[in-house]
Amino acid sequence: MKAVLGLEDGEFVVGEGFGAEGCTSGELVFTTQMTGYMEALTDPSYAGQLLMFTFPMIGNYGVDGQNFQSPAVNALGCVTREVCAAPAKGPSIIDFFESNGLLGISGVDTRRLTIKTRTHGTMRAALIAGSDDGEEAVRMARAVPDISEKDLLSQVSCSTPYRIPGKGKRIAVIDLGIKKNIAISLRRRGADLHIFPYNTKASEIETYEPDALFITNGPGDPRSATDAIATVRHFIGELPIYGICMGNQICALALGGETYKMKFGHRGSNQPVRHMDGKIYITTQNHGFAVDGNTLPEGCKIAYTNVNDGSLEGFCDDDLNIFCVQFHPEAHGGPLDTERPIFDMMYRRIA
Repeated sequence: MKAVLGLEDGEFVVGEGFGAEGCTSGELVFTTQMTGYMEALTDPSYAGQLLMFTFPMIGNYGVDGQNFQSPAVNALGCVTREVCAAPAKGPSIIDFFESNGLLGISGVDTRRLTIKTRTHGTMRAALIAGSDDGEEAVRMARAVPDISEKDLLSQVSCSTPYRIPGKGKRIAVIDLGIKKNIAISLRRRGADLHIFPYNTKASEIETYEPDALFITNGPGDPRSATDAIATVRHFIGELPIYGICMGNQICALALGGETYKMKFGHRGSNQPVRHMDGKIYITTQNHGFAVDGNTLPEGCKIAYTNVNDGSLEGFCDDDLNIFCVQFHPEAHGGPLDTERPIFDMMYRRIA
């Protein structure tokens, strides 16, 4: 079937649709990862976005459910140069999209669209599968609200608290769209996890008497997570506090820092970061917002910076026992350089 991708600047491209017929619209973002396409598509941080892969083909090893980061695909749609119809093993991504009512488009020049995004910045887009009406796709793209205006956290967070039991330290986790591998990495170290919805008040978390507070990744503008910011602010100086991705941004906002929307963000499994001791790590990332390191209060140290653009990739405050990173040490679609050192250090710092 035909499919069309329309952009807010008036351009549209026609390709071959896969999955179900229908339409969807949101931000068009790209990821540079070469493996882990199902890990990316099921990442809750991609809620509200159309995900474009710069690697020219996806689907060659089928659909492997054990690498899902949530029960379902969270990206609004998939954009790729080529999708493999006959994988080496398992069901094909085409069959998976069809059976789950998901939308995709292939046969488009993703390299050119990526260069355009890097030049002009992230754009609103619309995907119509089952039609080649480019003018309608452009109209839909222009009608998409800014991602900062969308309520995405309620779509990806748990609705009620739950526990993943362990015999170790009690960690309260604010779920802004937690990736499964984060829970696995914490649980592997023996943590007793109590997972709370994104809008949980500090008073409710206090009843569980946690040893530490952990803030997860999530979609959209971190400034929209007002409840999480207030909860973190309440526990500053009382509990060790840790954050990954949006959790990094939430902690910075709770401390009085500021965040900003990046031109096109960092998404992929080949992002180099430099630790303050000079060591370089290759990391997996997925974020369109970042912390302005110049706005962090006295006592905070910038622990990691991005080698490519110098943006903040993590900070710490030893006196307050706060440690956060912008990248994803738990990700399995790419390098595992930071999984052990980051999670070991976080767990070790809990009294």
